[in-house]
Amino acid sequence: MSDLPRNAVARTAKLATLPLGLAGRATMGLGKRLGGAPAAAVLTEVQQRTAEQLFRVLGELKGGAMKFGQALSVFEAALPDELARPYRAALTGLQENAPALPAASVHKSLAAAFGPNWREKFTSFDDRPAAAASIGQVHRAVWHDGRDVAVKIQYPGAGKALLGDLNQLARVARLFSLLVPGIEVKPLIAELRTRIAEELDYAAEAAAQSSYAKGYADDPDITVPDVVEQAGTVLVTEWLPGIPLASVIANGTQAQRDRAGTLLVRFLYSGPERVGMLHADPHPGNFRLLPAEPGAAIAEVDPDEPTAWRFGVLDFGAVNRLPNGMPEAIGAALRGALAGNAEEVAQTLREEGFLKPGTELDPEAVLDYLAPLIEPLRDPQFSFSREWLREQAAHLANGKNPAASLGRRLNLPPSYLLIHRVTMGGLGILCQLGATVPVRGELGAWLPGFAEEGLDRGDEAGEDAVAE
Repeated sequence: MSDLPRNAVARTAKLATLPLGLAGRATMGLGKRLGGAPAAAVLTEVQQRTAEQLFRVLGELKGGAMKFGQALSVFEAALPDELARPYRAALTGLQENAPALPAASVHKSLAAAFGPNWREKFTSFDDRPAAAASIGQVHRAVWHDGRDVAVKIQYPGAGKALLGDLNQLARVARLFSLLVPGIEVKPLIAELRTRIAEELDYAAEAAAQSSYAKGYADDPDITVPDVVEQAGTVLVTEWLPGIPLASVIANGTQAQRDRAGTLLVRFLYSGPERVGMLHADPHPGNFRLLPAEPGAAIAEVDPDEPTAWRFGVLDFGAVNRLPNGMPEAIGAALRGALAGNAEEVAQTLREEGFLKPGTELDPEAVLDYLAPLIEPLRDPQFSFSREWLREQAAHLANGKNPAASLGRRLNLPPSYLLIHRVTMGGLGILCQLGATVPVRGELGAWLPGFAEEGLDRGDEAGEDAVAE
């Protein structure tokens, strides 16, 4: 019997505590308001208690709860600081850690994939997981040819757990509107649910990672580890050392933050052109900073020298296949928005299916709605911050703001779902990093329809903007 289904009742019970806890806190808040406590203070206390319980429960579970927690973690930067501080460490922990499978279950999975003599594949194998996440955990090992490898083993019953958790979370989506008014959680849960089969397919993940590794093999700044072997629910890749991006967010120098932010943007938006795919799971647990000099120890690298660091990428279970590259309409809309051509941008949205037939809109409200995407492009470089993201979120959540009303009337075409997720997730990470990034130059190099005379272009242009 698998480990996850065996605990299904306990998992459901834990998730069920979320709406019950919300009801209790709401009653408590009503009592305090009747007793004369200021409404704002009561709301803050209810939000804090909700957040603490929410991420404590998510952090104790694998499956869909963990996957959802990872997807949500990039939006931590949009929360008010008085809410984010108490549980920021627990939230970012979702990106790297989860309860581990026992060694016996690990060995059983390896035997099912490689046969009873699976140990002959390895010179050594560490039974202790090096990392654990939503649908699998990673063990460090040495392959029989001497290479250090990462062995990713899928949790037995992961698919059933994923679907069960996401169905439960869909029922309590209103919790998240209490934390961040205006946050759209139901579409995120629905999108995660539709991609369960792809997430569980390690053969497809191996193929995607191999394509990325080939496409970036000669890149001096971005590293994708090679696939060593894949069988069943086990995936073996070369080991990627480095500093987890969550650690850079917590303790990195400004140079490391800027370097990570610049290369994150470059990686995400160069993928469709270079390999025909968009990495669709942008959370800090999937990225690393590692020495640019092969074989160099991290301790030997100057943390204040940007070019001393490369960007490493993990986990290719979720990709958006874009064989023709990014849609040119995205770049054209951004270019038009920068130029203030509201009618042109509105027409592009109509043609791409963002508006249902017959829907009327104020073109100027469109530019206001797109402000979080446009503002970082106005100058050669932009400094992201949690404060900036909170201001943008509050602006778009303000019911009196025409842009907020527009957001509720826009339709997100299926072909843009993952592009939207990656864009929003990338913004969240950049703001967590507090990175200064030459976004305009990077998009000018890789986003069809966006480049125009006067924009910074190419890797050299981006690096020059940082140097300035």
